[in-house]
Amino acid sequence: MKILVLNGPNLNLLGTREPGIYGRSSFDDYLPELRGRFPDVEIEYFQSNIEGVLIDKMQEVGFTYDGIVLNAGAYTHTSVALQDCIRSLRCPVVEVHISNVHKREEFRHKSLISCACLGVICGFGLDSYRLAVEGLLNHKS
Repeated sequence: MKILVLNGPNLNLLGTREPGIYGRSSFDDYLPELRGRFPDVEIEYFQSNIEGVLIDKMQEVGFTYDGIVLNAGAYTHTSVALQDCIRSLRCPVVEVHISNVHKREEFRHKSLISCACLGVICGFGLDSYRLAVEGLLNHKS
């Protein structure tokens, strides 16, 4: 099984950006732990601050991989283009957020991509990614 973890804008700053919200670990620090929990799953990781690059990556893997775990960051709340891309893929996409977006600013309460995703996980810190992978694995079986 192959899964892409795809992080959007500013998530390259995990560990330093607002650690009270996002924690003190970088995603690169967390990735070996995530892979260790799922030794039979090939987990690829990619991050970009650019919306079009995120779309290109999803189109590249969305017809051959078994799933995508997507933290679109701020694009969650603004991108019809990401929603359209997700709808066009063969593999399921799980929307992930590290923080509980519903406990934050009002503009973060609305996702433009949720309606195109298999499910949404938020508020469990970096463990949200593990929960998303488990959701994809359970969806496949």
